[in-house]
Amino acid sequence: MYGGNALNLCVIPARGGSKRIPKKNIKLFCGKPLIAYSIETAKKSALFDKIVVSTDSEEIAEVARKYGAEVQMRPEHLSDDYAGSNEVFEYVISQNPGFEYACMIYATAPFLRVEYLKRGLEELKNSDSCYSFAATTYDFPIWRGFEIAEGKAKMFWPEYMEKRSQDLKEAYHDAGQFYWKKVKCGEKFSFNSNIPILIPRYLVQDIDTIEDFIRAEKMFKSLKLDEFDEWNSHKKEIHFKDKKVYIKEGRVYLVVVGYNIGAEVYGKGKYFLRPVVVLKKLSSKTFLGIPLTTKENGFFSLIYKNVKSYAMFNQARTFDVKRIFKYHGMIKRSDFYKLKEEFKKYISLCKRVGALPSNEGDQYKSIIP
Repeated sequence: MYGGNALNLCVIPARGGSKRIPKKNIKLFCGKPLIAYSIETAKKSALFDKIVVSTDSEEIAEVARKYGAEVQMRPEHLSDDYAGSNEVFEYVISQNPGFEYACMIYATAPFLRVEYLKRGLEELKNSDSCYSFAATTYDFPIWRGFEIAEGKAKMFWPEYMEKRSQDLKEAYHDAGQFYWKKVKCGEKFSFNSNIPILIPRYLVQDIDTIEDFIRAEKMFKSLKLDEFDEWNSHKKEIHFKDKKVYIKEGRVYLVVVGYNIGAEVYGKGKYFLRPVVVLKKLSSKTFLGIPLTTKENGFFSLIYKNVKSYAMFNQARTFDVKRIFKYHGMIKRSDFYKLKEEFKKYISLCKRVGALPSNEGDQYKSIIP
């Protein structure tokens, strides 16, 4: 969890009665329930000591638990169409005492990035404000806005009609992603005197209507394609590098895993890195490796660098040493022996249920004594 003495609470409000997009909070968005992205980003940030989904829906509760959040069912008076998210936020804070900072993350924030969550907390801690929140710029000067009255346009501020856009003040609006609060502050949330954390417009999209939902999915897929393009460029670089590494079984290396397809494990950060334990050296240039994760996955668990980690058996594969970024550490010898035994059992199980061709299973067994 987040370093220091302060305890941080995350609250994700998720009511079940969405009218314009039925079951919006758990509707599949690019292959995952929409709320899953908010939970996963909160967990990935390592900022929070508790992540609570507040809901009135057992269906949402089941999904939230699956993705690692604690669920607290909200009372009836906070479950109708008139209950605001700030009311829910304050209620959950009151039911979970002992926290110094609390952050409300919307369940409809698939574009949320860890870096902005962290910036929100740091800027709030170093200020005399009660809140920080995600914000972005309008994509058109609001000063030229108008209403339609009796079929005709009527400007709100006609005095700005002749001004050049570059001479008009920049205007901002709520990005609808996150809201940090100093719990001891008794003030209700307001934009005034609080800290906006600016998010680029390409990472902001309200999801209130079906049209919004479709647009958000297209934006999200476009961002993912950009990451594939970035990975392809980096992959060419490492392919042509001549690299020699002395590989030792049981060692953990930061490996350039890349940006992979669908549910496959992918690397993180600028160099697409993931810790990978060497299960077996295959040659001077290749090894059988198993990626590690801190996300519980039902496979073999071990303590690595004082953190509970899990071996991703379903992502085991052959790596070229050119993918090694740097040495990262070593797992205990006893854990390494257990890891090999559990992996053999996993391969045997896969063969029995037909998840592996028999010859592929034999190949794995032949390289694990």
